[in-house]
Amino acid sequence: MNAGRTARERARAELTDEIKTAARQQLATVGAEALSLRAISRELGMVSSALYRYFASRDELLTALIIDAYDALGAAAEAAPTGDDPVDDWIAVYAAVRDWARANPQEYALIYGSPISGYQAPQATVQPASRVPLLLLGLLQRAQESGRLVTPADAPSPSGALAQQTEVLVALAPDVPPAVLVRTVIVWTQLFGMLSFELFGQLVGSMDPADEFFASASRQMAAFVGLS
Repeated sequence: MNAGRTARERARAELTDEIKTAARQQLATVGAEALSLRAISRELGMVSSALYRYFASRDELLTALIIDAYDALGAAAEAAPTGDDPVDDWIAVYAAVRDWARANPQEYALIYGSPISGYQAPQATVQPASRVPLLLLGLLQRAQESGRLVTPADAPSPSGALAQQTEVLVALAPDVPPAVLVRTVIVWTQLFGMLSFELFGQLVGSMDPADEFFASASRQMAAFVGLS
């Protein structure tokens, strides 16, 4: 009985992976807006009713793909080489994020591209999406503890609504000054702005290829948050 259940579970997992692989191929050809469970079922030689036993809707399949993409990005960043220099560690994480994005442009566009009409990401996507930010916050926390994080003199302490919004980050990195946490969000958004410019061709004719630009910007952003 147990062996039979294991075999069924294994077969279900394999077919689930095939469905998601076909969906990723659709992302590359027609984009997330046109993702179709019926088209995927035809591609796999399945009746559409059988596919709906694996994913009840387009949105459920999108959520699975989004979670996979965030987890893959998180795993790539967490595998970045680390050492005793927080600046080098910061740059290594940024480089790992860029390498993943360049190797997986469709998955990058799925999680950091244009919103998908009619789709609302559920709570289940939050934890996977938090892996890289939590990694960077942990790096800053360790740098603060070792004396390698110095709040820039021109970094204002947040007040009003911004101070309230920063409290969620304070809970995650309690020793990191709020002024630094605000700057961390600034450089986090700048990271994906640079990646989007690179992947979507906006650097052609200026900073293309972007290797040296990205390395320089990564180091400047480390300094911007106060790493030394």
